[in-house]
Amino acid sequence: MDSASPKKDGLPSETEVARYLRNHPGFFLNNEDLLTELKITHKTGKAVSLLERQVEVLRERNMDMRNRISSMLDNAQRNDLLFERSKTLILSLIEARRAEELSNTLCRHLVSDFEDIDYASLILFADPKRVGGNSLRVVSPEQAQNQIGNLLRGKKSVCGVLRGEELSFLFGKHADHIGSAALMPIQPGNIDGVIAIASKNPQHFKSSMGTIFLEYIADVVNRTLPRLMKGPFL
Repeated sequence: MDSASPKKDGLPSETEVARYLRNHPGFFLNNEDLLTELKITHKTGKAVSLLERQVEVLRERNMDMRNRISSMLDNAQRNDLLFERSKTLILSLIEARRAEELSNTLCRHLVSDFEDIDYASLILFADPKRVGGNSLRVVSPEQAQNQIGNLLRGKKSVCGVLRGEELSFLFGKHADHIGSAALMPIQPGNIDGVIAIASKNPQHFKSSMGTIFLEYIADVVNRTLPRLMKGPFL
């Protein structure tokens, strides 16, 4: 029988009782003895009083709320730490006096200061004979297109598991140790390039993850690197 249908015995239906209690939340304050007489089935199969069940529900809700607050605090602490480390990285990049120093500083801080980033590289696409230095990696645009052209096609960040030849181009001898990677195209001045970071964990960089941090770092490199380089490209 539908609980909302009129009862033949003249008693209110379950829906009517529920509506009454919802509209009169103080009902049990004046009828406390009913709390111990009403029985409901616990998930273990044991019958307990309504009062006991209410206490248990409140305890479960309290535990859930505490877990949510704890998660929020953990996220806030991680965000604070990320902000401080990002600030340190940005200031170090601004203080760099040579392009090679900026590249080394960028890669060093990314690997040492940020969780699950095991490898990092900065690669510029230009004529290596005209742009470059002892530790600044510069490859021809043709070579970059041949090796990672698919990754650069959309001119947007890419995250996930990359192919072996792509990893070899981006990270050299470390390619065999990489589980997942992310890269962000850059354009400091009139030169194209890419910032690439990688993790040994195959699950760390996924196609669904956000890329705000990478975009932020790329913007800083785009602003700071041109003043450190000389030549007709800038």
